[in-house]
Amino acid sequence: MADWNPSLYLRFEDERTRPARDLLDRVPLASPALAVDLGCGPGNSTELLAKRWPTAEVTGIDTSEAMLSEARKRLPSARFERGDVTNWQAEKPPELIFANAVMQWVPGHAALLPRLLAQTAPGGVLAVQMPDNLAEPSHRLMRETAADGTWAARLGDASRIRERILPAEDYYNLFAGRASSIDIWRTTYYHVLDDAPAVVSWLRATGLRAFLDPLDPEQQPAFLDDYTARIAKAYPPRADGKVVLAFPRLFVVVQR
Repeated sequence: MADWNPSLYLRFEDERTRPARDLLDRVPLASPALAVDLGCGPGNSTELLAKRWPTAEVTGIDTSEAMLSEARKRLPSARFERGDVTNWQAEKPPELIFANAVMQWVPGHAALLPRLLAQTAPGGVLAVQMPDNLAEPSHRLMRETAADGTWAARLGDASRIRERILPAEDYYNLFAGRASSIDIWRTTYYHVLDDAPAVVSWLRATGLRAFLDPLDPEQQPAFLDDYTARIAKAYPPRADGKVVLAFPRLFVVVQR
């Protein structure tokens, strides 16, 4: 896929950062020496870590050069490096590995997450938050739009999105016997947005990328028009004309 667009991603910065705040609130660490933000994006989540623990060494990891560039401008005191969550290896054991809204892009959780926990220092924490919305209209309609248009053949792989997020109980099984504490919860956020195009704008920065990037530039507007029309029916205006986007997320905080 093409590189991420930080400005598009940050258009809804407060809404995107709130789950990271909620995740961080449940991290049971007083004063970690090293905290790593895996999939740090433009640094909005990394900034939360730096503010909570001003004396900690904070490192952000991401695959996107555009996101890393934005993060370095935002938080020059932190260290940012390019790296892939799937094969990332800590140089020294961190007290915290923080992974906000990145694991949904990565397969193989049954092997990956216990491996990450094992990289933390004794008593260290792995904190993960993942959008859990593939069954929501927002994402179901991406797949329907992809299957119904002239672009269907080109989007065959994109429309067969794998279910990468496990049931909550399975995450408990992954860490039972490996962790001193396991904290798992699921929350649905209800984001109030201006209209259906605002919902599409939100998703263009994330989930829609897998569908738009394979298309030719002249095909993308037609896809977006079709998808926006479907979204308008699925998310009708409320009493004040706004629309409400339901957004479930799964949280996992485990301590060695």
